[in-house]
Amino acid sequence: MESYIQFTNQSQGRDRILRATQYACALANYLLRNEPSRKELLMKLRSLESNMSSGRKLFRLGNTVNSIEAIKRTLLLSDPILRCCLTVSNISRALYFICDNVLWARSLGLVQSIDKERWRLNATRYYFVSLVMSLTRDMYVMAQLMVQRSRDQQLQQKLHQHLNENPDVACVVVPQLDAFVFLLIECLKSNPAIALDTIKNLCDLFIPLDRLGICETNAGVVGFCGLLSSLLGILSVLKPHLKIKP
Repeated sequence: MESYIQFTNQSQGRDRILRATQYACALANYLLRNEPSRKELLMKLRSLESNMSSGRKLFRLGNTVNSIEAIKRTLLLSDPILRCCLTVSNISRALYFICDNVLWARSLGLVQSIDKERWRLNATRYYFVSLVMSLTRDMYVMAQLMVQRSRDQQLQQKLHQHLNENPDVACVVVPQLDAFVFLLIECLKSNPAIALDTIKNLCDLFIPLDRLGICETNAGVVGFCGLLSSLLGILSVLKPHLKIKP
């Protein structure tokens, strides 16, 4: 099982590269949509985007097993908030991958008697729930870090110095708000993994929001957010210390 999980983890790295290419094509398509002279290029970009999407579905075939293993690990967490957020997130991810695998089989003609749109909608819903729970975990971890840092004597001295050096800001803005923002920035600077994961999840959130019609944007916004989150995902693979734990 461990060797299988290791193999699928390597596939996830390739998936992130394909994902970045897919959304880069989507963004380029949107930016060049009104250029008649680029008609041939647009066709090639759409074809490449479709190929990247198909390739990603192939790489994601083993991700359901990864999600199930992740559920087993998160159920053992001592913190009840983290345990709840991460377990629900991983269950939703597992259900999303199951729907995705069925849709992949449907596209190959291996499965015929399914409602393609219904399965796609369910997959998007599970993806949305997974992202919401992941963001909740990010906010919770960030709040814990801020509480811990607020007790740090050196940081308190730095905060007082900041308020004294910026009297205008402290007078115009509510002092508590100014202190909160200062503390938040300090926590994010000292914990780049949580900052990166939060930005990545926020970018990803626009994709299901648009597909579900909750917050309709356009292909350009979706392409940009997908590309940015993919690049951040690649960065977390290249720099393991930037991957949030647990």
